[in-house]
Amino acid sequence: MAGSAARGDDPARAALVRLVRDEGRRVLATLVRLTGDLQLAEDAVQDATVRALETWSRDGVPEEPRAWLTLTARRRAIDLIRREAARDGKEAGIVVPPEPSTPEPPEVLRDDLLRLVFTCCHPSLAVETQVALALRTLCGLSTAEVARALLLPEATMNKRLTRAKQKIARAAIPYRVPEDHELPDRLRGVVATVYLLFNEGYAATAGDDPLRPALVDEAVRLTRLLRELMPGEPSVLGLLALELLQDSRRDARYARDGRPVLLADQDRGLWRHDLVEEGVVLVGEGLRRSPGRPDPYVVQAAIAACHALAPSYPDTDWSAVLSWYDVLLTVQDTAVVRLNRAVAVGEQQGPGAGLAEVDAVTGLEEYALWHAARAELLARLARTDEARAAYAAALALPQNAAQHAHLRQRLRAVDGINPPGPAPGS
Repeated sequence: MAGSAARGDDPARAALVRLVRDEGRRVLATLVRLTGDLQLAEDAVQDATVRALETWSRDGVPEEPRAWLTLTARRRAIDLIRREAARDGKEAGIVVPPEPSTPEPPEVLRDDLLRLVFTCCHPSLAVETQVALALRTLCGLSTAEVARALLLPEATMNKRLTRAKQKIARAAIPYRVPEDHELPDRLRGVVATVYLLFNEGYAATAGDDPLRPALVDEAVRLTRLLRELMPGEPSVLGLLALELLQDSRRDARYARDGRPVLLADQDRGLWRHDLVEEGVVLVGEGLRRSPGRPDPYVVQAAIAACHALAPSYPDTDWSAVLSWYDVLLTVQDTAVVRLNRAVAVGEQQGPGAGLAEVDAVTGLEEYALWHAARAELLARLARTDEARAAYAAALALPQNAAQHAHLRQRLRAVDGINPPGPAPGS
């Protein structure tokens, strides 16, 4: 599918690329249903998106861009099927995706992406492969972008994705929503995949678009569908709460020039308080349904609720935030969770205590936000040379364009242009 617009592209071209990319994900899901072949569908949609960028730039965007892409991709799929059949001498037995005589029912279109989610995170695929496949097919990242996001060589990632698609084809993994009795065994991978989709929309791993609202909206929609399938499942309740609480800040997270606005500096009047209210209710329900063992998504949502309910940044209940992080570490002890907790320590106990906690976190040397957190805390301690080196280390690692611009600005602040504030967060 189409990747991010190249830097220097004009806004109209960038907007067109975003439209083609976001619609292309939905078209891919539909074409997989029509053809039953993920690789074939991806090839056909790739060709259709290239043609769309050429045609729409010249003639304008059609009234129904998704329908245009679907029809073009379907015709390309037929060409590819016939070409392969001719090569194998099997032209008489080819099966092509049907031309719909009437518009697809809304419930069929609604479930196409959900079916693709379950296909990408089938338990026969390794977890790391599920993640890569989800980034490629559901988030619309290029293979190079997926490789950068997962810190792997592009050639390695290309082989991994190719093997995954071949395994799906050989094993005839069904493109469907599982039966009720199958859902519990599939839930963990599905919830993680949808969360990945949300995160890529909330804070893109690469490119010039730091926020991809279509991905965020799609993830929330899919999570609501999962809740319909499993209404009392704590993980689903927690994920939906977390998404709503995070997305409630959408309109306050970026300035007009695209610069990220830190949580401490956001205009809380721009937050969506209806989403906050719904998210807080879901947190309560998730906690009630997981009394014995906390669910990681519910706990993360509880942390987000602490921020969402604070009337201002100085009024944040950092003791509650730290307590929830301590709970989260009992069920999800990862380096990233420890980093986030360390940042909270810095807010409650001061930059010295926070820096000690950050430095105790190991394994994140290739993670830009670890270096950025160190840099902020060092700057607040007036350890200018060390802060400058930490910012430089963060800038050398993959991020989206807005994050890079923000870090460059913070690096300039270390030299006295303006004093740095709280650690990163939006």
